[in-house]
Amino acid sequence: MFSFDIFQLDWSLVLYHLSHLLFAYLLALPIGFEREQSKRHFGLRTFPLVAVVSCGFMLVGKSVIDSTDGEARIIQGLITGIGFIGGGAILKDQDRVSGVSSAASIWNTGAIGLAVAFDRFEIAVLLAVLNVCTLFFFGRVKETVASDDDDND
Repeated sequence: MFSFDIFQLDWSLVLYHLSHLLFAYLLALPIGFEREQSKRHFGLRTFPLVAVVSCGFMLVGKSVIDSTDGEARIIQGLITGIGFIGGGAILKDQDRVSGVSSAASIWNTGAIGLAVAFDRFEIAVLLAVLNVCTLFFFGRVKETVASDDDDND
């Protein structure tokens, strides 16, 4: 006879994982929002998903692997995989390259998810704040410098 073991879940563990996934999601939202406002190829959906998936992979890995070597391999795979996704954000058109900030932000968002999975919330918060500040403030500086260059032509 087939039985559904869904009601046999350890609900405290479900809430533990849900809180981690939600925290990773919330930390990545401002990054995605800034990229969306800047009309970039990646935005409001991509960045929270990268954070959640990174956190989820690491939470699963931590629960099934009993060695730091195994966890290190998961981290290595995530770093490589997220780098591959970020590489898709970089576009080259003759002498102009765009998307590098989005690619770096995707990589950073993966690091946010990993930090949350390891209960290193202070690192995750700092990564998110530094990423948003860099995109927001230095994006404005870059626009100012670019407009000054245009005025000199």
